[in-house]
Amino acid sequence: MWKGKNKAITFSFDDGVSQDIRAIGILDKYGLKATFNINSGTLGTLHEHQWSGGTYRRDMVKAADVRKAYQGHEVAAHTIYHPNLVDLPRERIIAEVEGDRLALEDLVGYEVTTMAYPGGPINSDERVAGILREKSKIRFARTYLSNGGFELQDDLLLFRSTVYFAHKQEMFDLAEKFLSLKADRPLLFYIWGHTYELDIGCNINWDDFESFCRLISGEKDNYYATNAEIYKELL
Repeated sequence: MWKGKNKAITFSFDDGVSQDIRAIGILDKYGLKATFNINSGTLGTLHEHQWSGGTYRRDMVKAADVRKAYQGHEVAAHTIYHPNLVDLPRERIIAEVEGDRLALEDLVGYEVTTMAYPGGPINSDERVAGILREKSKIRFARTYLSNGGFELQDDLLLFRSTVYFAHKQEMFDLAEKFLSLKADRPLLFYIWGHTYELDIGCNINWDDFESFCRLISGEKDNYYATNAEIYKELL
């Protein structure tokens, strides 16, 4: 299926935060690939947030740094300003998605055809997916929901990940299961999250993330790729 391999692994991280740079260093170290879903309208903004009695930074990557920062990985859409699309009228949905997609294409110099829906826990539905299918060049879109599975899905505009990486124990357990499988059909292990969560100890930290990357890397039977690379055969 994927360069003669039936098993694929991909990551997806949202928002375009400065912690992405550190995560990319770890991914590159282990030969892994990720898709980074970015809000073009918030690039370069600085934010401080409260979490469990402490503070953490959630600063956005600068627009001028996007191409270099995400080189070797994929930049994907996440809307311009991160609204929940379910709550928006048709024309605003189109403007948020297509405006973001086109702005990101200008920054990275290649076609953007994948995205992750912003917000949650209900951040997508059949109406929104239908609008994207009709009016957008987006051909793959990840929802907030995970299903714990590895099977390919029919509706690529309402795609559910395998696991949210802050559910650390589940993620490691699923990794062990996936690595042990002898696949006779295409199977995908899809992990998503926000890299700033590694700073705040949201049930996962940087050491955990590197341990996980080390665990799943280097398997000759696995195809390590971005969302677009994995789904280009299906789009």
